[in-house]
Amino acid sequence: MNADRRPKSDEKSDRYDHLKQRSAVPGKGGISRIAASFSNTVGGLREGILTEAAIKQEVAIVTIAVPLSVFIADGIWVWVALMASLLLVLAVEFLNTAIERLCNHVHPDRHEGIRVTKDLASAGVFFALTLAGLVWSVALLSRLGIV
Repeated sequence: MNADRRPKSDEKSDRYDHLKQRSAVPGKGGISRIAASFSNTVGGLREGILTEAAIKQEVAIVTIAVPLSVFIADGIWVWVALMASLLLVLAVEFLNTAIERLCNHVHPDRHEGIRVTKDLASAGVFFALTLAGLVWSVALLSRLGIV
C-alpha cells in the first residue's frame, strides 16, 4: 500500500478546472448572463407560486400588506423596514422550499437526517416570520401613537 499518495500540483489544479469553466463561460457574461439569471428567477417564482401552499399564502399576504404599508409607515425608513421584512420572509420561504425539494429528491423515503434538515429550514422561516411580525407590530403601534 502506498499511504503517501498525494496529488501532484498539476493534478490538484485539474481537479478544480470544471469550477473555473462554469464560472467564466466565454461569451456568456454581461447582459446575456443577467438575462439568463433573470429568466431563472422568473421560473423559480412561477414554480413556487404555482406549487407551494406556503408561498401562495405569503404572496397573498404581501399583496395586501404592500398597499397597507403606505398607511402604516410614518416615514421612508419605516416603509423600507416593512418591505424588507416581507421580502425576507419570501426569500427564506423560497430557500426552505428549495431545501425541502432537494432533500426529497436525494432521499424520498423517511430519514431522520432529512427530517432534521427540513426542521432546521422551517425554523429559519419561523424566525423570518417573527421578525416581520415584530417590525409590522412596532410600525403599527407607532402609527397609532401607542409607542
